[in-house]
Amino acid sequence: MDRIYEIVRKIPKGRVSTYGAIADCIGMRTTSRMVGWAMNASHRITPKIPAHRVVNRNGVLTGKLHFETPTLMQELLESEGITIIDDQIQHFDQLFWHPKSLHSI
Repeated sequence: MDRIYEIVRKIPKGRVSTYGAIADCIGMRTTSRMVGWAMNASHRITPKIPAHRVVNRNGVLTGKLHFETPTLMQELLESEGITIIDDQIQHFDQLFWHPKSLHSI
């Protein structure tokens, strides 16, 4: 899980990545659920993990129910300038950040 947290901490503010892209980056393409489980457990980790920046492959806030309140994930993303309508990130293709763009991981 440390490798997953390392990648998620590198997602730039105002950008998002997906469970699958992160799993793919660590060589576990078929285990995007493991990334989801790591995000669910991340709220207890220090330093903080920006789990709100990890969404499903369509830009939908599928993990929102694992936050303190059902609206917190959206609020955090909106505070970074991301527009969300009906739990869907608008302009997802422009905001998507792929961890493979990192050379140091």
